[in-house]
Amino acid sequence: MSDPPGTVTEEQQRGESPKIPVRGGARRARGILSWGLPLALCVALGAAIGLGGYTFVYAKGASYLQNDPSACANCHIMNEQFDGWQRSSHRAVAGCNDCHAPHTFLGKYATKASNGFWHSFAFTTGRFPDPIRIKPGNLRITEEACRGCHGDVVHAIDSEHGGAPRLSCVRCHESVGHLH
Repeated sequence: MSDPPGTVTEEQQRGESPKIPVRGGARRARGILSWGLPLALCVALGAAIGLGGYTFVYAKGASYLQNDPSACANCHIMNEQFDGWQRSSHRAVAGCNDCHAPHTFLGKYATKASNGFWHSFAFTTGRFPDPIRIKPGNLRITEEACRGCHGDVVHAIDSEHGGAPRLSCVRCHESVGHLH
């Protein structure tokens, strides 16, 4: 039974707010709302994984984890470079990764991941130079590959120039690997 109007309850005397019975529907509503954020995060994560997986399959992503040079021609913009490599003297002894990726496991796949992301971003948005130009970081990798394979010749050339800054293999032999 409820107290008559104007009566001060024990809860009010202690400074507490009166207890209002909560019906089942209100409890259920609070339970549903508490699931809103986790559910939204799961949906967003699922969409990101699904879109990423679809893109990886569509773009033949697994081919980039291998050493097959034809993977570089998956993107039509690289056809000229791939065709040039097929006609070059290096075709018999070096593939794309031999010249364009470090020779350590971590370095190779870190470079491939970075290049893969930025190449796909540039090609998708159309923001790439025509003709394609090598970036400074990739040029250093290629230069080190030349020096690694042709060490005796490079050492002889570098020693001829004494204390001068070392010469760039790629500057003088830019079309060796691709026959531009």
